[in-house]
Amino acid sequence: MALVYQGGAPFSVHCEKVRFEAGCKENCVSLSSLSWNSAKRAKFLCLNSFKKGLARGFRTIVAASPPTEDAVVAAEPLTKEDLVGYLASGCKPKDQWRIGTEHEKFGFELGTLRPMKYEQIAELLNGIAERFDWDKVVEGDNIIGLKQGKQSISLEPGGQFELSGAPLETLHQTCAEVNSHLYQVKAVAEEMGIGFLGIGFQPKWALQDIPIMPKGRYEIMRNYMPKVGTLGLDMMFRTCTVQVNLDFDSEADMIRKFRAGLALQPIATALFANSPFKEGKPNGYLSFRSHIWSDTDNNRTGMLPFVFDDSFGFEQYVDYALDVPMYFVYRRKKYIDCSGMSFRDFMEGKLPVLPGEFPTLNDWENHLTTIFPEVRLKRYLEMRGADGGPWRRLCALPALWVGLLYDEDSLQSVLDMTADWTNDEREMLRNKVPKFGLKTPFRDGYVKHIAEDVLKLAKDGLERRGFKEIGFLNEVAEVVRTGVTPAERLLELYHGKWGENVDPVFEELLY
Repeated sequence: MALVYQGGAPFSVHCEKVRFEAGCKENCVSLSSLSWNSAKRAKFLCLNSFKKGLARGFRTIVAASPPTEDAVVAAEPLTKEDLVGYLASGCKPKDQWRIGTEHEKFGFELGTLRPMKYEQIAELLNGIAERFDWDKVVEGDNIIGLKQGKQSISLEPGGQFELSGAPLETLHQTCAEVNSHLYQVKAVAEEMGIGFLGIGFQPKWALQDIPIMPKGRYEIMRNYMPKVGTLGLDMMFRTCTVQVNLDFDSEADMIRKFRAGLALQPIATALFANSPFKEGKPNGYLSFRSHIWSDTDNNRTGMLPFVFDDSFGFEQYVDYALDVPMYFVYRRKKYIDCSGMSFRDFMEGKLPVLPGEFPTLNDWENHLTTIFPEVRLKRYLEMRGADGGPWRRLCALPALWVGLLYDEDSLQSVLDMTADWTNDEREMLRNKVPKFGLKTPFRDGYVKHIAEDVLKLAKDGLERRGFKEIGFLNEVAEVVRTGVTPAERLLELYHGKWGENVDPVFEELLY
């Protein structure tokens, strides 16, 4: 019988002893938990510049998917050092680096092509739980997700079905996980007359046709989004992505991977561009999903030029995150609307909706999930620039970034290649690639030429890993070879074989 978790994602608290050392070559802080030593002499080993002692009682960080309940009551205010330390706790030695892949997909009725309603999604979740032994995640009386080991299934605002995969060692394991998930989903969904579409933006239905999921945080976001941008509701209800989460071993390693990831994120956007339709017609973009982020909420999105400053590190990212307006606080299984309020005020006990109350590290963890740059830092780095797509591309996206960032030679080559790119050039790529893809001009060539070099570096990196993973790049290699993005291939079908009818895309990209 499936377990039921009340009020958001479940978690368990693990308490481990943590060694603190002055050097940065050995990393001893656990990703899954962090014990805070009361000795003022304690130092975070993976911070190059931040070597202040962390003290003030015993704290526990829980490894959980937000929202999380408070594991420990905040006995005294958090300091900025605590927030920096939270990010630093992600440092782990290379032999503990893992690959975490997340992907979203659109569920639809096979007979009508209409989006799944919540009632159908609930039936699907219950069916998967009962048939394949997943634990149910509920909010109030509503099932909103599933959990099995370190995997979880969750719902995006418009019912997009998301798998957050377990942290795995190889791309073979990653692709096997994706295949297993899709098998389980299809086994239940097909009996219900439901299919799933692998694309970056809802190709047929208008915003008013999309069901709204019964999740408290999404109601807060839905009310706030129109105040800060024109496309935020489209982002919430009509987009799907695939992303990979990757580790670092030190602050210096985080910085190098963050910069490489940001510089090349538009290249990934081009290679995986797969959202050319809106409400039944071409929308003028190859990755409309990527374009949407340019007018969602500029306070929490974008290319983060400060990451390339000499002073950048964990502390500077904390400063940035503290200045991102809040969405909510989660208390007693309820979301409290804090939209537009300041986390800095919260740290001083001055949050208007919770006067005199101080945040916990779980509040900080939740706040970090409401920031949406092209690369996001938590206790790992998230590569966020790719459109959702069919299953082979769900394996190709992590393969690309693992080859580039988990191999020292390839990572250094990326940094050398992009070292003289200016902030203006990176911003230009971010803005133009969604429209022009691999044909975007760059200096004396095109993005396609950069993509050729990037693909070779990714292949070389995977080769040196020694796990025979290069085959997962075949989908990307074909895009690079032809210079034709997935979106352009769909547009060719639309204007030709499909007779300017978008409906066949539901069969073309059916999982």
